[in-house]
Amino acid sequence: MRKFVLAAILALTGAVVLTGCNKQGDDQQAAAQPQAQKVTKPTDPNDSAAWNAYLGQIVTQNMQGMTADRPYAYLVNAGDSDEDKAKRDRQLQAIQDVIARGVLPGNMVVFAGPDSTKTADLVVEAFKTAKPGSFKDVIVLFIGDKADQQRVTDVLQPTAAQIRFVQM
Repeated sequence: MRKFVLAAILALTGAVVLTGCNKQGDDQQAAAQPQAQKVTKPTDPNDSAAWNAYLGQIVTQNMQGMTADRPYAYLVNAGDSDEDKAKRDRQLQAIQDVIARGVLPGNMVVFAGPDSTKTADLVVEAFKTAKPGSFKDVIVLFIGDKADQQRVTDVLQPTAAQIRFVQM
């Protein structure tokens, strides 16, 4: 699971670095080049490369206000096998540890996955024990379905996080 999270972070970091490098290019050259093709939502919940590309694009578009080097991204798997459930349990434990230690202001924490309900369940469970005000000036981005937005928002509001939602 750590390898998967690391791969997601590396993909997002690469996108951020490339975006920063492109800004230094010639304005005329940038105007002449066509806009990069938008990545569409993958249909296969097990295609991690496609999901990383899709979600990395969304994260890059929503990084305004972030002052940290890179976001903390958690891609929640969608499977129902015992192995998938065990992965989510390990991920939940890791996220709860991060929440207990705290996140510095200016950072962004991203939660996303092929199954919005499972992603929302993980966020709700992880933040149940978060201290009020503990995420002040931290951006929390939830990428999921509109149906899950309110319950994620309800659990995050006491933390004083800057809550952002993007519908898949």
